[in-house]
Formats: sequence, C-alpha cells, structure tokens
Amino acid sequence: MQETIDVAIVGAGPAGISAACLLAGQGVKTLVLERGAYPGAKNASGGVLYGHDLARIIPDFVERGCPIERNIVESRLWYLAKNGGYSLSYRDRSFFADRRHNAFTIGRALFDRWFADQAGERGAQVLCGTVVTDLLRDNQRRIIGVRTDGSVGDVQAKIVLLADGVNSPLAACAGFRPEMKPLHVSLAVKEVLELPEELINERFNVGAGDGVAIDILGAQSNGMNGMAAIYTNRSSLSLCIGANLADLAKHRVPLYEMLDEFKQHPMVAPLIEGAIPKEYTAHWRAEGGYDTIPQLCGDGFLIAGDSAMLCNVLHREGMNMAMASGNFAARAILQALQSDDFTCNGLKDYVLRLQQSYIFKDLRKYRTLGPFLQHYPEIFSSLPELASEAAREMLTVNGVSKKAKQHLIWQDVRRQLSPFRLLRLFWKGGRSLH
Repeated sequence: MQETIDVAIVGAGPAGISAACLLAGQGVKTLVLERGAYPGAKNASGGVLYGHDLARIIPDFVERGCPIERNIVESRLWYLAKNGGYSLSYRDRSFFADRRHNAFTIGRALFDRWFADQAGERGAQVLCGTVVTDLLRDNQRRIIGVRTDGSVGDVQAKIVLLADGVNSPLAACAGFRPEMKPLHVSLAVKEVLELPEELINERFNVGAGDGVAIDILGAQSNGMNGMAAIYTNRSSLSLCIGANLADLAKHRVPLYEMLDEFKQHPMVAPLIEGAIPKEYTAHWRAEGGYDTIPQLCGDGFLIAGDSAMLCNVLHREGMNMAMASGNFAARAILQALQSDDFTCNGLKDYVLRLQQSYIFKDLRKYRTLGPFLQHYPEIFSSLPELASEAAREMLTVNGVSKKAKQHLIWQDVRRQLSPFRLLRLFWKGGRSLH
C-alpha cells in the first residue's frame, strides 16, 4: 500500500474500533488491521460490558441492534471455601428502568463484529486476517506506519494506534512497554454452558432479558491469587476462573482441574445442572494496574486498551476502559491532524485526558491491591475455610452453647492465624481499597 493514510489501528477490539468509529465519523482516513478471521475471533465469548462508554461513541446502540445477551439487574459477590461459602447480592429497581443497560452481558464474537460494522458504516476500513509484524520508522526513529505479513504489505500512516491486546508483541518489541512479568498478568479459562432460557430465568430469579453477574473470591483458586465469575447470557452461562501467572507457575495447578472442581461446588452445581458444554477458551488478563502502565504515546504512535494495561480487575472493568481510551486517543489524533503535529507533543492530549478520567483515578486508587493479595495468600486458603467453618458451627444446633462454639472457633482461628497477622491483614486490606 503506497498511499499514506491518516491513521492505522492495530487490533479490532473495543479500543481500536472505538477510535475508528470516532475518527471515520469525522472524515479521517482510517484503516483497522485485525489478525483474526473476523473481529472477535480471538476473544473468549461472554463478559459484562458497561454501557456508559459505548453510549458516548454510539448513543443509540440499543436501537442499532447491539447484540445484548442480558441486562444485568443483580450483582452478587461470593466468598467460597471448598465446601461452602458466603453470598452478598444487590438488586435495584433502577437497573430495570432508568439505568437499564448500565451493564449487560455480551458474546465478544457477535459484539465485536457488530461494533466493527458500525465503524465500517462511518467509513473506516477493517482488514481481517492481517498480522502486523513490525512498525515502520523514519530516519529520526519516528513511527510512520506498519508492516504486515499479507498482501497488504507496508502501510504508511501519519499516526499508528496500538490496540492489539494485553500480550501486544508490537508494544514489547518496539520497546514502548517492557516484557510482561508473570506477576502482572493472569491466565483464565472460560467455559460457555448451554442452558434453556426458561431455566436460567428460574434459577437466577430473573425475567426474560434480565440477568445476574457473580464475582467470586476464595478457595476456588486453590490457594492462589485468583478470581472466578459466572455470567448469565440469553440461553447460556459463562463460567470463568483464573489465577495470577506467577502463582500458576509456582503451584503448577492445571486450570482445567480448577474449573472442574469449581463446577462441583455446592453453590455452583445447582445453577449449571443439565447444562451442555458449548465453548472452552483461555485468555490473558492484565492485572498489573497503575504501576505497569507503559509509555502511552510517542512520535507517531499511541497505545490504548489492554495493550496499555488499562484494566480494573476488581470491578471487572476492561472493555469499558478500552472504549474510553479509544475515545480519548481518537480525540487526541483529531487535534494532531488539525495541527499537523504527529510528535509526542502533538499527541500528549491523550495522556492528559486519561489522567483526568475515571480510568487513572480508579487505577491509582487500587494500585496497592495486587501486592496486598500476593502478600496474604491466606485470603485464598485458610481464611475462607475458617469463615465457612464458623458459619457452619454457628448454624448447627447440636446441644453445644453458642458461647462454647465461639470459644472453639476463636481457638481454631488462633491456631492457623495469629491475631497480629489477622489484624494486619484487615488493616492492609482496608487501605488497599481506600
């Protein structure tokens, strides 16, 4: 491709397509290069998307046929031991009415294709099955395009936006981001289980089109720093479980075994009884947080979405942060094109917008959460077991007084966790969430 285009975007995920929609809508010549056979082909199906940032790009996304699975009306938090667990849930009338589509489940294969079609209708060109192998530079080492392995060849571009995911080889190879450390990423597996819509409605106590999202912490990750989740789709359930890559390497626990044990848990098994396995995938997830955010822009390039490590794992906010960063990147690119300045200085508005947004504020807020979870592995082992045992004993009527039970419970706690360690755990935990 000999002609110089305005913007080349690497990756047709939420960040890249968000930018493409806004740029193409302003008449900017935009090319999106996607390695998958179609947008979403490389993504695990099933997940929760918050509608706010999508609405800023496509205000009428519901009317335009966005492939929503279920509107989330209830969020649950589980803290599990091996054979029991606690459940905290919240359901609100507003999520049925004026805040409908605040959050909803989607299948990435369907959603990404729909989203890319919206960019195409605005004039963006999306080329699939095209792998970007390198970045083109001029004599001053400024980025001036990309090199592909297909018939497209070299693509000259005024600005390149890297939005190719958490394991972005371009960002690492180009030196914009260091090679990821195992401590800063997690590996998760996700299984989609087919279940009739009526059964899902009954088991989760929801009406047609409404759903539940469950986030899970505790012993289901076999003592490793990890989380699990269950999401309701229209006629299927998405089960996800994963752990920090450093912990997985240390403990050598196969993820498929963790998933099988998770499915047999007494709080999970009744929800998936009779379900038919439909899809099984694995994916990386950025967990490094604020302190692992790389160089976000330079001469001729920007980095957005998971490539920029913009993910709030605690609140399952990845896709919406990707969309927001794509939005900010597009607005900075428009300014750079107007001023004909494609240097780092000309693109710095992108970083300023991120710094002023909820993305940086939230990631700064939770910047010590990851180290805290790594330092206190009992959160995923002895603590949930002690909490479960305490509830089990207090709820069992067997002729033993409650005072005697409390004394026995406290003795058991002290045998496994010193009062100082327990106090420090809660103190540090509170500070990491402050």
